[in-house]
Amino acid sequence: MTKPLFSVIVPLEYHRGQWERCWLGWQAQTVAKSQYETILVVSPDFPEPDKLAALLGPQDRLEYSDEQHDIGLCAIGAARAHGQYLFFTESHCWPEPDVLEKCLQAFATHPEWVGFSCQSIRITHNRLSTAEADMYESDIEFGMKRHPWRKILDQCFVTRRDVYDQCGGLKSELGHFAEWVLAANYAELGHKIGYLPEARFHHYYLGKLSELRTFTLDFITGEMRYFAEDTHGAGHLLEVPDEWICQGNWDRRLAQKLLRMSMYDILVPSISRLRQPLLFLRTPTRWLMPAIGGERPALAGAAARVALKRIVTMFAILAAPRSWISAAFKNYVAALIDHQRLACLKEQRDAPTQPALMSQADLRSGWDVFAPQNAGFYPIETYNETRFRWSEPAAMMSAWMNEGRHRISIECIPKRPLARAGLRFYVDGRPLPAQDISIGPDTIDITFDLAQSGQCTLGWTCLRFHGKDDSRWLGLPIKRIVPKPAAQLSASKLATIAAK
Repeated sequence: MTKPLFSVIVPLEYHRGQWERCWLGWQAQTVAKSQYETILVVSPDFPEPDKLAALLGPQDRLEYSDEQHDIGLCAIGAARAHGQYLFFTESHCWPEPDVLEKCLQAFATHPEWVGFSCQSIRITHNRLSTAEADMYESDIEFGMKRHPWRKILDQCFVTRRDVYDQCGGLKSELGHFAEWVLAANYAELGHKIGYLPEARFHHYYLGKLSELRTFTLDFITGEMRYFAEDTHGAGHLLEVPDEWICQGNWDRRLAQKLLRMSMYDILVPSISRLRQPLLFLRTPTRWLMPAIGGERPALAGAAARVALKRIVTMFAILAAPRSWISAAFKNYVAALIDHQRLACLKEQRDAPTQPALMSQADLRSGWDVFAPQNAGFYPIETYNETRFRWSEPAAMMSAWMNEGRHRISIECIPKRPLARAGLRFYVDGRPLPAQDISIGPDTIDITFDLAQSGQCTLGWTCLRFHGKDDSRWLGLPIKRIVPKPAAQLSASKLATIAAK
């Protein structure tokens, strides 16, 4: 039998009662039946298995799998497909009759495309499904027309099979986030994905908060699992979530050390600190709850916001104008995302099979300002094409240091005058004397001594910097920390340090 040109992969999971309409749409295509096969990938809990076999034609087949997720079913279908092109869709979507015909024309017209997404047309039936369509269509339009690479839409995406395999395919363990990962892999390998609005699909929006919640939590769980693999370089296209890159802010151990540092500032005030009296109250308050409960207080607050936003959304659905429903709907989704990211961090931290927050490899890599385990840092930013991170007025980092004398240089971008920052530095909780700190225009050189090798913490406190139109409590704008040559200590000096 001649191999088909297209393999249409239909996962029978999130079908929303529309799978038969989806099937009929594929059977009505205007191209010859010999040019495509339709693969129905069936999960164990599909409710109507007896209907399936009677529907199949000579170019159609069933593939059974223990997978419970659309993405996993799509991956199974792709692995077992025979076609030169893989067409991914969803069972609550159905194509117009000329979709495959237009796809053939597009591959001929655009040889530079290795794949493309089609146009998604909404089917709504209640007020929430309309708000749901508004939100997702806005995101789809951004991805298809403005975003540089996020152009894979798994409800209607066709690709060359060889390129799909080269880019690693869909990863079932990442859930719906696998769509974004695959799009990033295509872009990083230099493949171009197009958008073909002439090929139209109808997408059925269910309009149920429970399904919206399930989808959102699944996407975010996959996102956090992806970054937890710790195999992705700084140059990867996917944007790191704030909760991930700032996870050290919920490290209970570091928060306790930061709380002690801030209390020292209160007990030993300086003239410069008296210019910002609120700093004495804000800094210990900032670290009190993480020092007591780690991420648990933040997680509880996020859960309360989810509950509140859900109530607001339900009331809006009952009587509010469409614009209010859309706003409430988006706020609810945003609250779900915030809560799920924190929940995933806690689950990863508490898992007995997971390594500690900072592994030995992390610690031995030196003072990495971009490490997610640092406490008291904001997300990564760019200034004149240079990556950097703002710290808070109190911050702390960890690294593995050998015994002896060390000298490091903290290099900052030119955003604030360092000499007037009121800086204090601490190594393993011990305040450094002023003679061991040298402050230049954009660098701070620090010298300190360690009596034994092991994990070392470097912390600091400073005055708040008021950025223009920035309400954050800013500390140091650090781009990197590099070691410098330092004189060796004598044995007697090391013994004195150890005695302290």
